Amino acid sequence: MRTIQYILQKEFRQIFRNKTMLPMIFIVPIMQMLLLVFAATFDMKRVDLVVIDKDHSSTSRELIAKFDGIPFFNVKQQLDEKSGEEKLLSDEADAILVFPPNFEKNLVRENQSKVQLLVNAIDGNSAQLVFSYSASIIVDFNKNIIAEWKGLPEFKSPGEVKITENYWYNPELDYKWYMAPGILAILVTIIGMFMSGMNLVREKEIGTIEQLNVTPIKKYQFIIGKLVPFWIIGLFDLAFGLLIAAIVFNLPIVGSLPVLFGFASIYLLGVLGLGLFISTVTDTQQQVMFISFFFMMIFILMGGIFTPIESMPEWAQMVDRLNPIFYFMKVMRMVVLKGSGFFDMIEEFISLLVLSITFLSLAIWRYRKTS
Repeated sequence: MRTIQYILQKEFRQIFRNKTMLPMIFIVPIMQMLLLVFAATFDMKRVDLVVIDKDHSSTSRELIAKFDGIPFFNVKQQLDEKSGEEKLLSDEADAILVFPPNFEKNLVRENQSKVQLLVNAIDGNSAQLVFSYSASIIVDFNKNIIAEWKGLPEFKSPGEVKITENYWYNPELDYKWYMAPGILAILVTIIGMFMSGMNLVREKEIGTIEQLNVTPIKKYQFIIGKLVPFWIIGLFDLAFGLLIAAIVFNLPIVGSLPVLFGFASIYLLGVLGLGLFISTVTDTQQQVMFISFFFMMIFILMGGIFTPIESMPEWAQMVDRLNPIFYFMKVMRMVVLKGSGFFDMIEEFISLLVLSITFLSLAIWRYRKTS
């Protein structure tokens, strides 16, 4: 035990003397939480709508006023269709609303008329939102016309049912509440995988690993000494990030903090083991960075931070069972936003435990203490 204590003292001194690691420990969490949570969002605050009115009737102007009266839409009128399409091609417009000639006349004579809605669909999610909002406005306008022509005070369908909406876990639909736990999961992963791997390889580069290998330090003592400091730092950064999220974003931490940190402890052992394993098969810090970045990109993009796992193909969902971030990100959101307890996440606990034991076993097996 005394040997492990001395190794830990040596590791902490080495970490705090390293000018590269200190910013990663203290500055990276602040920057990630303050920048990425705001930047990584699918919320649409404004839609640039180009209107091409070839009818110039009171009915077309009334529908345009409907769009213009909603702050979500920034309505720009154009004289011809060509200039409107140019704005769509140059990304200056998100959608084009075209009123054909005789729009009002056809509506009066034939009880029907058409409008054209062209939506920029490069981003499928945003395009669907723009179309849904626009279609709801047009449908509402259509109801009002029917009510007006029939002489009704307002349009009501027979037996109308009023719906009162209440969103659980995120009542205000604040996207920052959804993103903050995910960004924290990535932060803990970066601390665990990158820093633990780079620390051991740095020993190789400066030659101190040979000095450690000729000492009577046992293999398990060396592994513990290398993992525990970054395990503590990872938990500290998680607590630090939760504090920033609570202060800056008013993120409600509904669930149990002991449960959250218990899962984080197991998860960190896994990513620390993976980082240590990577360091045993590399010789330079650049190699560690490249290999870790390769795994990080796959883990993050398949972890469910931006898109739901259920939207992925079945084969990708099966592969995702080997992704530790998938489980931990799910745990973060369930505990922080839903208030889920330990028994609600038994599957995630068992999966994280199995992956952590596997990664740690690989690291211990691969590391060779040679003089």
